[in-house]
Amino acid sequence: MILLDPSRRLVIGHRGARAVMPENTLQSLQHAVALGVDALEFDLHLAKDGVPVVHHDATLDRCTDATGPVRDRTSLELGRVSASHRFTLDGGRSFPFREQRFAVPTLWEVLEAIRDIPLILEMKSVEVAAPALRVLQETGNLHRVLIGSFLDAALIPFREAGVPVSPGADTLKARYAAAVLGARPASLPFQALCIPRFHYVIPLPVTGFARMMRSAGGPTHVWTINDPARATQLWRDGINGIISDDPALMLRTRETLQ
Repeated sequence: MILLDPSRRLVIGHRGARAVMPENTLQSLQHAVALGVDALEFDLHLAKDGVPVVHHDATLDRCTDATGPVRDRTSLELGRVSASHRFTLDGGRSFPFREQRFAVPTLWEVLEAIRDIPLILEMKSVEVAAPALRVLQETGNLHRVLIGSFLDAALIPFREAGVPVSPGADTLKARYAAAVLGARPASLPFQALCIPRFHYVIPLPVTGFARMMRSAGGPTHVWTINDPARATQLWRDGINGIISDDPALMLRTRETLQ
């Protein structure tokens, strides 16, 4: 799978193509695929009925026409919520997809609609991990996923099932500290590294992380990169995947390097 290949330069759609489409909707993900991305990244929460759904925030307030926690609604109820209600390209003067009412999709719906392309799935809670694993097993999609989470405990079911994972925050800090101190990361408990460029406002040493991963034979993917000059420098510094809100721009940028 290309998400595990340390020799590739990848463009990965962040929540689909959220610069131009409502994030984490099926329509946004399909738009990114149509653009030609190498992979998709999206987030999972658990609905009230135990179904994994595609949404970033723990609450519905920022993106939808509803309020309150995602976990307080069933997947059917979330399917009637408009995840395109608040999307705007002009600071709130217009809402181009408000009338179309894009739903909050389930993981199953996305897997059925978007086949074959590799996926980075971000577990936003520990509780969603086991149900998400079951859906992936039942639909035969384990071969095309890389699992990420800030929560180390959310990765345990996947690691036990032999699914590739990117480390949680505690594991990452410990491993990087060991690498800085000279330990050789010949064997890591993760297969790839997905990291932000910043932790809040503090820049992370992403090129240092990438060196650590290369020495162990693994790739590094960085989010959220929307600037062509920054993407170019990261690729030249050995970063593999650029996770971007604007994958069309990143695809054009990559062409200049080839």
